[in-house]
Amino acid sequence: MSAKAVREYDGKLLLAHWLHRVAVPSVSTSTESTGSKFIQPTTRLAHISIDTSLLQDKAQFDQHVRSTLDQLEVSHPWLLTHKLVAKPDQLIKRRGKSGLLLLNADWSDARAWIEKHAAKDVLVDSVAGVLKTFLVEPFIPHPSNTEYYICINSDRDGDNILFTHEGGIEVGDVDAKALKLQVKVQDAFPTAESIRSALLVHVPEAKHDVLVDFISRLYAVYIDLHFTYLEINPLVVLDPTEDEPARVYYLDLAAKLDQTAEFEA
Repeated sequence: MSAKAVREYDGKLLLAHWLHRVAVPSVSTSTESTGSKFIQPTTRLAHISIDTSLLQDKAQFDQHVRSTLDQLEVSHPWLLTHKLVAKPDQLIKRRGKSGLLLLNADWSDARAWIEKHAAKDVLVDSVAGVLKTFLVEPFIPHPSNTEYYICINSDRDGDNILFTHEGGIEVGDVDAKALKLQVKVQDAFPTAESIRSALLVHVPEAKHDVLVDFISRLYAVYIDLHFTYLEINPLVVLDPTEDEPARVYYLDLAAKLDQTAEFEA
């Protein structure tokens, strides 16, 4: 199949809109009396596009970058009050290991980081390019043992849901360590119990309900929006407290859409 990669900004907006709007067979019956276990986090995403055609005039280009970031402060005032994450959003893999990820920064530091990296040439895994698109979002503090990994991909036999109880930039060989739930073409939508038993055996039980709900919704979005690949790493699931349930945050996302389904757009 022909697949088109989408930017992290667009992928996260799709999830934010659809995770609680999509029809989920295994969720609709199990949560109709108690409500959804997954609580959609507030979506705050700032997208920055730099016009590199202005590079021939350095003064004009520098003014363009400053003006773009000035306007961002007005349209996204939360930038001034939150700790932030800044990164390129150009389908670059392993940004953290390549030094292309700024964490836990004030807006002044994030802004300076973007100004420094805008229009810079980079080489990542033998692929060269110019940085011109960035994403800024709130930083979510969390311990490393709350990081997970999930990936859904498709092949000729159906869909595969891979999950590990470890995530982040040091996740390693996920194909070797991930637990896997295969949903063949002829299979029904996976039940809550099949998700729990196949994927969550190494996850604390207190997080099972919210993860079953989230994974069910994520897979339903994957099907309905014609994804062919959807990876979240890390997927953070904070521990529940007396005051609130376990919280889920999708911090880093890579995705591809099936181009043969474009006629449905």
